[in-house]
Amino acid sequence: MVTSEGGSEGARAPRRGGGPCALLRQSPYSLYVLLLLMAAYLLSKMDRYMLAVVARPSAQEIHFGDRGCLLNVSAESSLTAADCTNATDSLSCVTLADRAGVAGCSWDYTGTGLQYDLLAGPVFTLVFTVAGLPLGLAADRCNRKLLLCACLLVWAVCVVLTGLAQRYWQLAALRFGVGFGEAGCTPLATSLLADYFSPELRGTALGVYNWGIYFGYSLAYAVGDFITEADIMGMGWRWAYFMSGAPGVLLALLMLATLREPPRADLSAPSAAARAVPRLLRLFARPPLLLLALAGSVRNAAVYVWSYSTETFFESQGQTPAQVGAYMSWVPLVSGPLGLLLGGLVSDGAGRRLGPAGRLGAVAASQLLAAPFVVGVLLLRPPWAYISIIPSYIIGELWFPISLVVLVELTPADLRNAAVAFYIFVITNIGGNMQLLLKPLMDAFQHTGRSYLQAYRDALFVLFPGQYVLAACLYLAALVALKAETRRYLQQKDAKDRVKDLSGVGNLAYRDK
Repeated sequence: MVTSEGGSEGARAPRRGGGPCALLRQSPYSLYVLLLLMAAYLLSKMDRYMLAVVARPSAQEIHFGDRGCLLNVSAESSLTAADCTNATDSLSCVTLADRAGVAGCSWDYTGTGLQYDLLAGPVFTLVFTVAGLPLGLAADRCNRKLLLCACLLVWAVCVVLTGLAQRYWQLAALRFGVGFGEAGCTPLATSLLADYFSPELRGTALGVYNWGIYFGYSLAYAVGDFITEADIMGMGWRWAYFMSGAPGVLLALLMLATLREPPRADLSAPSAAARAVPRLLRLFARPPLLLLALAGSVRNAAVYVWSYSTETFFESQGQTPAQVGAYMSWVPLVSGPLGLLLGGLVSDGAGRRLGPAGRLGAVAASQLLAAPFVVGVLLLRPPWAYISIIPSYIIGELWFPISLVVLVELTPADLRNAAVAFYIFVITNIGGNMQLLLKPLMDAFQHTGRSYLQAYRDALFVLFPGQYVLAACLYLAALVALKAETRRYLQQKDAKDRVKDLSGVGNLAYRDK
């Protein structure tokens, strides 16, 4: 497959010496570094999503977000969570009783609402992406080991301190610190991996590093749900933050003592980086790449909305934290990596036959195929709702690896790293703040007479499976735009060739005379 300004040999070279087996033949210390960095990434994901897992108990203790009618699990009542959500005000909620006359509902904080959405979205996302830019530049100029240890220490300490928060503003300030610290994790880690592993093995090493996403997300449920249920020293959810943040402090000290700063393999000049910015903007102004970025932003929004709503949605259906944790502590861990693996296989298969256009068609089809399973997550009762997550991950997670491959294929070789960084910046800012639409949508549905749970589910229909379908449409639009751009290029090239033939410039017989 010939890549844009890359050539066919550049595309095939990594396959000759790469792969998991070749990775295992690397020096033990290089593998140790890879494990250290994956552990850091794992902790960053666990710490990031801990907010979502303990949203309801923390909101009820600190008092933030929306209030609603919830099932009182301590009451000896036959009422269900669905019965309680039918009450729309505090009076009807607390007086709602079963046939035996036992009240079983309470009017309390739900762990949702604008204040929660701000913590999940802008408070974290904006500082995460903005701080990531200077930290990414610093990775090319400063001691990466010291920077990474400092970033890890900052976010780990902020996570531990979150367990001591007593006010909403304290949660927001500490969440801000978590975002700032985590912003340096991936830029610094990938820069280190690039110098510890040869070009043939960097893709495999980064694949192992990215397993931290699913390990961390699953551990957030394992720690957040089960530790909260254990109610250690009567502090419930606070110990979940203590136990997720403390390992980061220890890991930072371990990395400080054992991680070595390697010699830099590549170091581009600052002037070259400055000249790349206008080219990068022109690159993403092209319709295929603009639509690719929009599609990725919409699909990433579905990831963020569901990740920050999973716990509260299932709890609203009457599931306990232990029941949620029993499934969510392993479902993402098993199905997520399978989705990434399938994405690579599908991408390679479609790419060999049809190039980037084939890959775009494959990712659009995957989103449409995954959408019914995502609908099942919202409609089915547990445990089938949890089971429906598995195929939605395996099929739906194809979007990210395929999108990156298409982006690289359509980008000149000297702009690829910058293009990937810019792409992630765009999809994180747009997708990460889409959570802010959840509250207005819920309010709009409740105004039509729907209960809290019905409104919650309907809003998620729009922002979860709805965005799978919208992303598929945008990927198809990118496919159409790419084909149109290719036709124009071929027509222009053909016209230039004809001019050369007429003038004799492109005629080998003429040039030999």
